[in-house]
Amino acid sequence: QVPLVESGGGLVQAGDSLRLSCTASTRGFFDWAMGWFRQAPGEEREFVAGINWSGANTAYADSVKGRFTISRDHVKNSLYLQMDSLKPEDTAAYYCAGRQDYGLRTEVHEYDYWGQGTQVTVSS
Repeated sequence: QVPLVESGGGLVQAGDSLRLSCTASTRGFFDWAMGWFRQAPGEEREFVAGINWSGANTAYADSVKGRFTISRDHVKNSLYLQMDSLKPEDTAAYYCAGRQDYGLRTEVHEYDYWGQGTQVTVSS
């Protein structure tokens, strides 16, 4: 197992911004596909954004397209999710996920490693 650790969640108001970060505590993930997922209470975990190993290719859920930006920094061994114009419906636990893969992955079952999650709560 490669522990992934998320940070940056919190309680914000609608329209605010947050930036989530994810890092691996035991190794780098230079050659990994990475993604962000979220899960609201009583709901299934859903794809938010994905990025390939180089950062050249990204994908977003329709619900966040134009508001969220996924990025990665190989020097800092970190993955980020910039979330702008937050809405109450964005409230969920957000999870970082990784897979040793040069492609771009968007499905929960395609990822091997997961973080413990960070809570994002958006008030109206």
